Amino acid sequence: MTLVIGATGLLGMEVCRRLKATGHPVRALVRRTSDAAKRMELQTLGAELIEGDLKDPASLRRACTGVQSVISTASSTLSRQEGDSIQTVDLQGQIALVDAARAAGVQHFVFVSFRDNAAIQYPLTEAKRTVEGHLKASGMAYTILQASYFMEVWLTPMLGFDYAAGKVRLYGDGNGKVSWVSYKDVARIAVAALDQPAARNAVLNVGGPQALSPREVVRMFEAAGAAEIAAEHVAEADLRAQLNSATDPLQKSFAGLMLQYASGDEMDMTDTLKLFPMQLTPLRDYVAAQLGAVAGRA
Repeated sequence: MTLVIGATGLLGMEVCRRLKATGHPVRALVRRTSDAAKRMELQTLGAELIEGDLKDPASLRRACTGVQSVISTASSTLSRQEGDSIQTVDLQGQIALVDAARAAGVQHFVFVSFRDNAAIQYPLTEAKRTVEGHLKASGMAYTILQASYFMEVWLTPMLGFDYAAGKVRLYGDGNGKVSWVSYKDVARIAVAALDQPAARNAVLNVGGPQALSPREVVRMFEAAGAAEIAAEHVAEADLRAQLNSATDPLQKSFAGLMLQYASGDEMDMTDTLKLFPMQLTPLRDYVAAQLGAVAGRA
């Protein structure tokens, strides 16, 4: 039995789908306030639902009972639930989860994290590194996946990349190369890690097959048939000022994430692909799918 934390989120739901497709029994942690449609989707997949919350250590102990592995994808960054914060969820909640898993005799803990840039530190990255350290010291077998920017999140109107409307927001000069990754590939690797002994006690990069700058991404959309796209730039100096002046940890972290994006996040996937030989999703496939969806709605 594998327990999935963050099961109603974009990545967590895909992890549940992958687990069921590969024959792994799934237990999904859901909150009392979780969306009913997402609960139903998990039940349709055949997942066992258990109510709990990263802010409730007792519920984590119940959820971990009888499971052999845990995959945690949860984060507070896009949450609007009362009481959720980087401190309560990404730091204290994840540490409580590691402790509950260790006490329950969990054999393998997969933690989906993200990349570090030593020159750009902020509350979210500090929380991730602290949890990673706690997990390494727990005595459980662990796999830590340090993922790059999800194309399905960062290249969408939600974060200012509105290719359909012909305008995008770029951070910095737009020339920093990023190894844009599909959340579906991150889910595939998280699930495959459960059956790969060499992935135990490992920290792995997870990115896409090609590093492209945001400017190159814009040109790719235009070459694939999008209307001309106008770019608005947010200067790195402004992002740095926002990072330094913000008092709210979440706002400080968003500024840090954008500054890190502006600096680029190119990675070498050679070692990860040796463990998990697979065809990673190229950005051109995402671009084609998005433009096809827009055309279908027209």
